[in-house]
Amino acid sequence: MTLDYDVVIIGGSLAGRSAALMATQLKAKVALVEAKTDYGFIHHHVFSEIGRLAQQVSNAAQFGIGISKPPDIFYPTNVSNGTIHSSTEKTEALSLQDSFIAISSGKSQTPVMWSEALLYARGVSSNLEQFHSPAVLAAQGVDVVIGKGQFQASPDLVFAVNNRLLRARTYLLASGSVPVIPDIEGLQKTGFLTLSEIWQSLGSSTPPQNWVIIGGTPQSVEVAQTLARLGCSVTLIVHHPSIIRHADPEIVQLLQAQLEAEGVRVLTNTTVTQVRLIEDKKWLQAGHKAIETDEILVATARQPNIESLNLAAVGVKWHQRRLVVNEKLQTTNHQIYACGDVIGGYEFPHIANYEAGIALKNALFFPWNKVNYHSIPWGVCSHPILAQVGWTEAQAKHQYGKNEIIVLRQYFKLLAAAQIQEETTGICKLIVRRNGEILGCGVLGTAANELINIIALAIAQKIKINHIANLAAIFPSFSEILEQTARQWHQQRLQNNTKLQDCLESFFHFRRDWKI
Repeated sequence: MTLDYDVVIIGGSLAGRSAALMATQLKAKVALVEAKTDYGFIHHHVFSEIGRLAQQVSNAAQFGIGISKPPDIFYPTNVSNGTIHSSTEKTEALSLQDSFIAISSGKSQTPVMWSEALLYARGVSSNLEQFHSPAVLAAQGVDVVIGKGQFQASPDLVFAVNNRLLRARTYLLASGSVPVIPDIEGLQKTGFLTLSEIWQSLGSSTPPQNWVIIGGTPQSVEVAQTLARLGCSVTLIVHHPSIIRHADPEIVQLLQAQLEAEGVRVLTNTTVTQVRLIEDKKWLQAGHKAIETDEILVATARQPNIESLNLAAVGVKWHQRRLVVNEKLQTTNHQIYACGDVIGGYEFPHIANYEAGIALKNALFFPWNKVNYHSIPWGVCSHPILAQVGWTEAQAKHQYGKNEIIVLRQYFKLLAAAQIQEETTGICKLIVRRNGEILGCGVLGTAANELINIIALAIAQKIKINHIANLAAIFPSFSEILEQTARQWHQQRLQNNTKLQDCLESFFHFRRDWKI
């Protein structure tokens, strides 16, 4: 069989498109099959930033900044003072005014004009999409095929799409994931939104004011806080004891306290058993509580977007909503690799891109590269940001024993930069072995998504804690938190070493008595 390509990538996810560009840079012949690319996660982050800015403007007075009135474009209640020439313009203006009032009547006193916010989000998404658009990919030598297809096993492994048979030595699945809708009585009949639909709903003339969010994921936490900051009433319902599984419980507890301080009602260890529509209001039975709400957001688990690929026919197996892959990211068919949401885990684009790089090198050359998630950071874009890399305290103690592990903590309130910016909520927690090896880190605080990268590099390059302690961070900066936390390693070692303490005390006593 003559091969048409070195690799065929299935799925227009960001990871899939990045892998296609990477393949052309390596001079490989590559085809990318995609149906539709969803950049909805960009909207998600844009609105998170808008919520943060709205909160900052509301708190401007504590910095001595007086705000008399925002520009008219963000203050639609002033449209009645302008000149409206037609009944259509008047209707649109009043509709816009109603939309503004509905949002600003909650806890946030900062007005948000949703049509402008949505337009801005679309612009950001469009700008980013252009960098990996089909036109750009095609110009770089990628054969972009628009459409849905499936694998065929006979007589040889091929991918059939648009009446074409794409033949390659290897294939890479990067088709992303789709939401898993929980089996809750009455949910489908009553109606709900998913993460990709939420922001458009806020652009309506009567956006929902009361929200119930079902699911304990990074995205559900981020959306809950953003909606609360934009004046909505929010209840977050999580089935598990923690709002973020796999993160350090001590740090997650601080994040939960921050959410509750901002007005988010958090219900953990709670299961939604039924949903009803009563007099145009949605009601949920959550544990022993009945909750009334305007809208329900489902942000629970996700499953691979593989339904139409005919994987069973080519020997690719999946288990519990994820494809079965080895540490080289090969599926149970050694010619087919996979990366990103399609193999499970949290939905993080940077992790998907990391996996895409490993899978592509194995697919194009020899399958020698293995994934190592220990030094890959991840985070929650809340405020303050939660970021983590490596092992938690519990995982490290389970692996090495309690006596081998040193836990270092420092709080953001001790930083000059945090005091200046009124960002004092936060903690840095380093997990270290007695020999100085850094095993993990959790940070909750401003710039945590940047700070965690330093520790991730240290773990990957086996840089020990004393080198972090010797950093000379710019003053004032949030980077000081790493230096200050790391210095506690020396202090704790000294406190636990009585012989060394005695030696030092004797040494300085001797020096004081020595005649110069």
